[in-house]
Amino acid sequence: MKVLRFFYCLYSLFIFLPLFLLFTIITAFITIIGCRLGDGHFWGYYPGKIWSYFTIRLLLLPVKVEGREYLKRGQSYVFVSNHQGAFDIFLIYGFLGRNFKWMMKKGLRKIAFVGEACASAHHIFVDKSSTRKIKETYDHARDILQEGMSLVVFPEGARSFTGHMGIFRRGAFMLADELQLPICPLTINGSFDIMPRTKDWAFPRWHRLRLTIHQPIIPKGKDTGFEKQAMQEAYTVIMEGLTKECQGFVNNPDQ
Repeated sequence: MKVLRFFYCLYSLFIFLPLFLLFTIITAFITIIGCRLGDGHFWGYYPGKIWSYFTIRLLLLPVKVEGREYLKRGQSYVFVSNHQGAFDIFLIYGFLGRNFKWMMKKGLRKIAFVGEACASAHHIFVDKSSTRKIKETYDHARDILQEGMSLVVFPEGARSFTGHMGIFRRGAFMLADELQLPICPLTINGSFDIMPRTKDWAFPRWHRLRLTIHQPIIPKGKDTGFEKQAMQEAYTVIMEGLTKECQGFVNNPDQ
């Protein structure tokens, strides 16, 4: 195993990393130019989808997706997922199979090329610096959802340090309740094993990835009680989809 690990690290450094960086820059430029000249929903999604698919396949990571049959064509969803690690992005973007916008941390806007591409694609940066900024963030998300687009949110707000789930924030569930949209829970397994948060600059490790699309939670009416019920139901379903070693609540200090 150590020999295989050694050769996988060499492969990651000398083959994967140069190709990944090159393709990231190309994808960012295509997204920026495409969104400025053409359909932002098309160019804001498909280049990123191909980039994510390419990233996972180039690392030779096996992927299993379950539950696509639950998704209806033409229906907008608020997707909510646990956040195990950096590879959650590639897994959802590359393999969910739905056009959507991300709700992401404001700090990602500063990443060279990628931040500008995300802004051009009209992904939603969460700004918590003031009450006004928070309202603007949710107004933007509401406008996106009213256009018929879906939204992907990590309600924990930050990656796990342990692979376990922390608490959920209400924002995504408030939007779904207000617009009466189905909430679709997603469970990610394996991302933490590939690159845990504590080893962001380490070589990725080979591990299987699994994306479980659960049955959507249909809105039952506008009410704070329904919103809280949907959030608890989504939390429970996502938790039950985790492997046994990652089940159970663990407090995440930066949530």
